[in-house]
Amino acid sequence: MMMLLLVVFVLAMFLGSEIITKVPPTLHTPLMSGSNAISGITVVGALVAAGAGNQWFATTLGFLAVMFAMINVVGGYLVTHRMLGMFRKKD
Repeated sequence: MMMLLLVVFVLAMFLGSEIITKVPPTLHTPLMSGSNAISGITVVGALVAAGAGNQWFATTLGFLAVMFAMINVVGGYLVTHRMLGMFRKKD
């Protein structure tokens, strides 16, 4: 089972890198907004994992997942805001 999960993970990495390199620059802002929404879902899942309270190790991993997902969300919104600022008209 672990080998199957590893194969799926490696294939997902290759597929993701191929898809990302083919995205034209004009679509980066909408793509970033979509990835922020996915990261928001990740935060909810991480909160559930952290709050399950089964074992200290699971709670620690859940807490780390919340921290990393929030860094991803905040960074994504900052990048999106900066990119949208590039398209604003200057008076």
